[in-house]
Amino acid sequence: MIKILIVDDSAFMRKVLSDLLAQVPDVTVSGTARNGKNAIEMLNKTLVDLVVMDVEMPVMDGLSALKIIKQTFNIPVIMLSALSNQEITIEALAAGALDFIEKPTNLRAIETEWVSDFYEKIKSVQPSGLTETTKITAPISKNNQPTPRLLEPMSALQLRMNTQAVVIGASTGGPKALLSVIQQLPNHLSKPIFIVQHMPKGFTKHFAERMNQEAAVTVVEATDGMLIQNRVYLCPGDYHMTLDRGRIMLNQAPKLHGTRPAVDYLFKSAASLYQAKLTAVLLTGMGKDGAGGMVTVHHHGGYNIAQNKETCTVYGMPRSAVEKNVVNEILPLAMIGTKISQIVG
Repeated sequence: MIKILIVDDSAFMRKVLSDLLAQVPDVTVSGTARNGKNAIEMLNKTLVDLVVMDVEMPVMDGLSALKIIKQTFNIPVIMLSALSNQEITIEALAAGALDFIEKPTNLRAIETEWVSDFYEKIKSVQPSGLTETTKITAPISKNNQPTPRLLEPMSALQLRMNTQAVVIGASTGGPKALLSVIQQLPNHLSKPIFIVQHMPKGFTKHFAERMNQEAAVTVVEATDGMLIQNRVYLCPGDYHMTLDRGRIMLNQAPKLHGTRPAVDYLFKSAASLYQAKLTAVLLTGMGKDGAGGMVTVHHHGGYNIAQNKETCTVYGMPRSAVEKNVVNEILPLAMIGTKISQIVG
């Protein structure tokens, strides 16, 4: 049973979320709080597995409360964010929030898609305050098949010589992981890096700006038709990103794996463009987006790296790729940052 604390200064919002969560099996609302200070007081006397918390509140805002919660209790936190709170939400993700979800614009007629997305984020948490990665001990194939095997690895020097571009995919826990990776990049890139992070429209602009501040190299939110140079490109929310003849192409094709942007679109188009000269990296995230793309990268002779379960917030996307037997290396996050730096430096 996942025990949840809801924190929002709106009594109506607390009621709406409580009613929605009452419909989810194995989930219970252990309590509600009207601000961050009230939430911390409740956490001192109530055992919960997850905090769902508004970003903007009186007395103590969500970001301030998040920092205390992560330092004192280390409980997963999903932030509730309005469109006007994009920059603060990105800061919350960098400070350790598990994920965030946009507040519905109409509380009296919430869209089915919003409810589904909210439920999926809740399901990424396991009981006793543990995320999915804590529960998994090893990658195990379905139908009692042998443990998936890794393909032949390359040295950093070999990869550097054999790579013309790097593609990265991430979802839940991705913003914090990507900031860690981006901080390790050298001052100048010898090849481009393309990133798809599952994130709504508008938020990616602020996330690209945050990464650009943290990195020694240029990080930009991609635009349609943009000429590919040796810099870091982040796919904008609500668009899929593909690569074609030296340019970035954006489209609004149907969602894939329930999301737009989808990692698979980037990985598959990049594999078609760069063939065996591509390195693909799959970071923390729920679901299986990116696994199919890594199959395509492998079939074109490219190189695949997956984040290991111990450093993932949610070991879903990397595990799905590993189970397809198309991954060359499984590395902890710090080593992934180092390896990418060596490849593109």
